[in-house]
Amino acid sequence: MSKIRKLYFFDKKPVQEMISFLNSNINDKYINQLMFHPLMPLHHFLPLKFKFLPESFVLQVGKNLKGLITVAPTKCKYKKMEIQKLLFEENSLFDASELVQYVVSKYKAMGALTVIVKVDDYLPELLSMFVTKCGFSQISYEKTWRINKTIEASFDKKNFRAFRNSDAKAVTNLYNDALLPHFRPIMGREVREFKEDVFRGLSYYNEYKYVAVDPKTKAVIACIVLQTTDNENYLVDIIQSAWADLDINEALSYATYQIQKRKKRFGLFVRTKRYLNTAENQESFMINNNFECVQNQIVLTNSSARILKDTNQSIKYTMLTDFLPIKALPTQCNKL
Repeated sequence: MSKIRKLYFFDKKPVQEMISFLNSNINDKYINQLMFHPLMPLHHFLPLKFKFLPESFVLQVGKNLKGLITVAPTKCKYKKMEIQKLLFEENSLFDASELVQYVVSKYKAMGALTVIVKVDDYLPELLSMFVTKCGFSQISYEKTWRINKTIEASFDKKNFRAFRNSDAKAVTNLYNDALLPHFRPIMGREVREFKEDVFRGLSYYNEYKYVAVDPKTKAVIACIVLQTTDNENYLVDIIQSAWADLDINEALSYATYQIQKRKKRFGLFVRTKRYLNTAENQESFMINNNFECVQNQIVLTNSSARILKDTNQSIKYTMLTDFLPIKALPTQCNKL
């Protein structure tokens, strides 16, 4: 008989056996991320709006663990949850679907609006499982690029500075304006998602934000977000205006400069998001500089919001004895 329960500290050994195919260094980091946060025992009891750490659950059959799933929250008012880790025995897609359906049901019952997952494009069977068995819809792609050479561009320090909470509204507007219109109900972000938390040190990752400003008006034209979970590999996310010129090489040079103040040797990666209208320009820059695309992920959502596709039709609705032509309600698009 199978059951799904929270991950406990005494599960460390069976989880280590499940990921024994990883080298010992990665194995230890994986276990530490899952289990060794001092607030984790109390975190499961928090209401959804106060959650700030990932939560893990395991599928237990008898005395054996057959799978594991980890879900992390965002700072969105109407919570978006992201499935970050999914581990199951090879060819046991039924076990995987049980775990996914469990967390989707659990967090939606707590008030979550959207559950997001990113699936590597070389896993078509897993992708099919999410769509056909778990009710997810494919919406877009994200690519991760390895910066495999030194960024030599110089930059003017006057055009960059550290992020301040007062910049959150401007950065939110940059991000939401860059979103393709039909993704805004699901992928849109709020001001609070960019503000720095008082308890940021308790998070499971380190994040550093900087802004690029227009030399003349000093208006914010881009935000450079650096994220790391191990202080060795840094992921750069560039949120920029589609209407202002930003030298991506200069932005990456500034990001490299900031990382080098903390660590001399590190891995640098950039993520591009196809649901933003700035992605094409960023990807062209990566290709022209021969940077390696190391990951191509399909973004899927299980959401109570709807993806807008076509709002130009006119439909007549009957109101008593009168006819009132109004714009059609947005229709849901399962795959774009």
